[in-house]
Amino acid sequence: MTRTEGSRAVSEAQRRIEERLTEEVVASFAGAPDRRTRELMESFTRHLHAFIREVRLTEDEWKRAIDFLTAAGNITEEKRQEFILLSDVLGASMQTIAVNNEAYRDATESTVFGPFFVEDSPMVGNGGDIAAGAPGTPCWVEGTVCDTAGDPVPQARIEVWEADENGFYDVQYSDERVTGRGHLFSEIDGTFRFWGLTPTPYPIPHDGPVGELLAAVNRSPVRASHLHFMVSAENKRTLVTHIFVEGDPQLEVGDSVFGVKESLTKRFAEQPAGTPTPDGRDLDGSPWCKVRFDIVLAPAQVDSRGR
Repeated sequence: MTRTEGSRAVSEAQRRIEERLTEEVVASFAGAPDRRTRELMESFTRHLHAFIREVRLTEDEWKRAIDFLTAAGNITEEKRQEFILLSDVLGASMQTIAVNNEAYRDATESTVFGPFFVEDSPMVGNGGDIAAGAPGTPCWVEGTVCDTAGDPVPQARIEVWEADENGFYDVQYSDERVTGRGHLFSEIDGTFRFWGLTPTPYPIPHDGPVGELLAAVNRSPVRASHLHFMVSAENKRTLVTHIFVEGDPQLEVGDSVFGVKESLTKRFAEQPAGTPTPDGRDLDGSPWCKVRFDIVLAPAQVDSRGR
């Protein structure tokens, strides 16, 4: 008697051999002292073995997979995390975010963290400029931070970071510059404001194994234009998110890491050269743009029914 596994017929005897091996490996984790570790390893083993059996993975394909992971490890360094890129392009990052940030009332939606966040960003303060000389069109960003009851959240820490108009984050340069990033705190009424750069599309690093994978499946490495935020406050769930540029053609093509959500797409209103700025900043007659982003934070503890 045979049974079809994927595109190949597998005999009943062969199926039993394969199932026994899976159960033997699963059983090897029974003595794990940590219950969660045991649960993770048992489930991972079952899913991995099921994948191998379903596609009838060849030994050459398995070797190529090992070589791919080895290459990802070799290219990873302090300023380049290839495994985060891999997680992002497979949608694993977004799925993990979805699982861990359940929808709650009108709380702002989360999206991918990305590989370019850096601790200890400069304090720019309200009205400050995170660009710090990076090339690009100036953008005035303002909004409020409140809770789901509509009350302002003062002293929320707002981390922001973005690429310059050339598509690079500061850490991708070799001169140790610190540009396109900073942090500030919401005012007593929950308001915040700062200068940044108008986001532009850019490719994720695609000169390594993840780039080769995208090329092999005819997928673009380009991300839709976006500005990163991480917002934290006492007794509130930390929010990691972006805002995206309404009208960006890349939104129609698709974001390479599946991070776009409709609620996070905002109007970046272009301002002609010479238009007065909200804080009186002199831009030497250059054009600029402005965007509003009102942030709603969920409570730190949200029950399984999203209440």
